[in-house]
Amino acid sequence: MKQIKVNGIIIAENNMGDFDKMLTILTPNLGKIGCSAKGSRRPKSLLLSGTQFLCFGEYMLFKSQDTYTMNSCETIEMFYNIRTDLDKLTYASYITKIINDVTTENQNSFNTLKLFLNTLYMISETDKDLDFITGIFKMRLLKILGFTPNVNECVCCKLKEKLEYFSIKDNGFKCLACSRQDTSALEMSDPTKNSIIYILKSDPKKIFSFELSENCRKELELISNIYLNEKLEKEYRIEKLF
Repeated sequence: MKQIKVNGIIIAENNMGDFDKMLTILTPNLGKIGCSAKGSRRPKSLLLSGTQFLCFGEYMLFKSQDTYTMNSCETIEMFYNIRTDLDKLTYASYITKIINDVTTENQNSFNTLKLFLNTLYMISETDKDLDFITGIFKMRLLKILGFTPNVNECVCCKLKEKLEYFSIKDNGFKCLACSRQDTSALEMSDPTKNSIIYILKSDPKKIFSFELSENCRKELELISNIYLNEKLEKEYRIEKLF
């Protein structure tokens, strides 16, 4: 039996028996792992707070073959404001569902985890529009997953000016002329175009540090949502929790 110390965030929890849990933890180096937390549902358990949904902490695990068992934990961040606001919890659950789908075991998930934590922080600690936050999250996640759109020139004619459309089919910006034959091309304003470039190219810690008008936010949300659904081949919808 091998002892391992990892940082990670709980992205799913399921009850087992009377007092135990089966957890899914996203870690930077081990990827997404399943872990049992025995006795964690007992009122006086030292694992009680650190094994809750969206808790980010430091975990001491025992590994036996392909099975992980939690021995101890130290809470780093609970994202308390998400737990007390139904709208914030709904959006946090929504992006967690996406994260669950795009991560696997034994993969380097450092960039994905960092984006996830930054996004949860924005949901928890700011009053930014929640659709705006998730739109930025989706576009940056697609870059991490290898679906970076071409934003430097028209994907067809290579023109670097008058890029007024985003092509879902051809993965990037298009000029007006080339967009006419593309039913997947979505019109975008200059602020929306510039925001996409910024999201893809800026420092990970700064991707949320800009504002857009309501109309431009809607353009960004539409483009990022359709592009993510297309590339992940699944339609993601925000579902009411209660």
